[in-house]
Amino acid sequence: MRANDPFSACEKNGLYKAIFSRRDVRSHFINKEIPNDILVKILNAAHHAPSVGFSQPWNFILIKANEIRQQVKDSFVREREKSVSMLDSDKAKQKRYLSLKLEGILDSAINICVTYDPTRFGPFVLGRTSIAETGVYSVCCAIQNLWLAARSEGIGIGWVSILANEDLQRILSIPDFVRPVAYLCLGYVSEFSDKPDLEKTGWLPRMGLEEVICFERWGRHKTDSWEQFYETISKIN
Repeated sequence: MRANDPFSACEKNGLYKAIFSRRDVRSHFINKEIPNDILVKILNAAHHAPSVGFSQPWNFILIKANEIRQQVKDSFVREREKSVSMLDSDKAKQKRYLSLKLEGILDSAINICVTYDPTRFGPFVLGRTSIAETGVYSVCCAIQNLWLAARSEGIGIGWVSILANEDLQRILSIPDFVRPVAYLCLGYVSEFSDKPDLEKTGWLPRMGLEEVICFERWGRHKTDSWEQFYETISKIN
């Protein structure tokens, strides 16, 4: 390890392994409780995410009660039916959509609702004055920390986005000024897939890195001044 490099090769490999093997888990949950010390470690990792103006605008609502989870599941079912109706003109895609397992609300060990409180530390937040959305971005950083920490502990997480925020606010008694950002299902799983489920089922392909990088301005995907960098990108595909 170099003197100015705080991470060993092994530590770096562990980080990248967590990133590349992280999955949005909706199935394969097993009947095994998450120990309190592990859950605290995961939540503490989330709480140490960066946040605009050091505002730490997140809260984590931990949910085990089946009656509450069932209400959330009911919201999912209603919202999924709305999604299905949007595919009425494409019956093949509608059928594929219905075949997908999209949540593990009742199957997982615990559910967590992650919220955003824009009033945390008062109305003025350093760095949020021009781009208000940076508060929500901060919460998303916390969610990613939580996700990667969970993966390193062998715990799967699924983000359930087919829900009505109005239902979550009512079911979980969330104040009107607080915004639900993510509803997560956590639990140990029998396996982690080698690829994301939606990629494996052919719902959508993974784009190449070179397709999402622009040089100097929007839409310029290749330029002579970045030729060596572009060649380096091509080697990872």
